[in-house]
Amino acid sequence: MADLSHFPITQKWPAKDPSVIQLYSFPTPNGVKVSIALEEMGLAYEAHTVTLSDADVKSPEFLSLNPNNKIPAIVDPNGPEGPIGLFESGAILLYLAEKSGKFGGTTATEKAHITQWLMFQMGGLGPMFGQMGFFYKFAGAQIEDPRPRERYRDEAKRLLTVLDKELAEKDWIAGGYSIADMAIAPWLRATDFYGTRDILGWNNYKNVQAYLDRFLKRPAVQTGLVTPPRA
Repeated sequence: MADLSHFPITQKWPAKDPSVIQLYSFPTPNGVKVSIALEEMGLAYEAHTVTLSDADVKSPEFLSLNPNNKIPAIVDPNGPEGPIGLFESGAILLYLAEKSGKFGGTTATEKAHITQWLMFQMGGLGPMFGQMGFFYKFAGAQIEDPRPRERYRDEAKRLLTVLDKELAEKDWIAGGYSIADMAIAPWLRATDFYGTRDILGWNNYKNVQAYLDRFLKRPAVQTGLVTPPRA
């Protein structure tokens, strides 16, 4: 049985089965990337609900694993050189793909293309859509100056146009289904939660719509979207 006692996070969120991957997360677009990947890859894991409250993400226990105080994070008791803790959803996806040998590409070219689109999400789609949500649904919506909303709306539309064109003749963004899709699709789904589909002209992106529908029909995705539970 693995000893995870040197990971302080296990004091606040104790492991019932320390021999499997420990997931510390919440069902946000970034959080569900990892639960979906774990489900798709068939890796044994235990999910812990870490709320977005300061009491959780800014607790000493959580900060000991992720000093950037953001979900998700994992502890893998069976890492390459022993137990390993990781944060940043994109880094976790790359690690899990390498560990499982699934959804990360088999050739150097495939791996490069998958990583390319994963970085597209990490550096563009996620940050821009997240800011759009802030300025349309959350506290930023109270700001009278329209320029922030226009800025992120227009950038979100540009990114959707990129995706729609890329998906014109293929089912998945990098060819075969991959961790890049697990990263991108949850952020596309978030446009419904943010209530921004009308202002984005969502119906104009037919390829993106079909892509998201394909993704959401996957059984592992359906499980991952509600793992861990919100409470």
